[in-house]
Amino acid sequence: MASAGEYVIVWEFQVRQARNEEFVQKYGPEGTWARFFRGSAGYIRTELVRDVAIDFRYLTLDYWKSEEEFKRFREQNLAEYERLDKEFEGLTESETRLGAFWSGKHETERPSRD
Repeated sequence: MASAGEYVIVWEFQVRQARNEEFVQKYGPEGTWARFFRGSAGYIRTELVRDVAIDFRYLTLDYWKSEEEFKRFREQNLAEYERLDKEFEGLTESETRLGAFWSGKHETERPSRD
């Protein structure tokens, strides 16, 4: 049975203060990365959230139908993926992939015991 959840990739960025506005434009839900990902039927959406306590710290959450959909898209578009990553690296002081997660009910979830 197919998963009812969404595969979510989470990245953390510490953005250079002088490049904050440009970062938001490139990494936001209507930004360059989201437009690029829309080339895949497996892509769902991107969220960009800003830390309330640490200035210029952001998380991106990229939602996909499955891990396989993301991997397929990345493999098929690797040159452009790497080009964008390289082009935008000057916007940030650091970039860390925090991990991949399932949102919602996923086929590996255990049934409730109550």
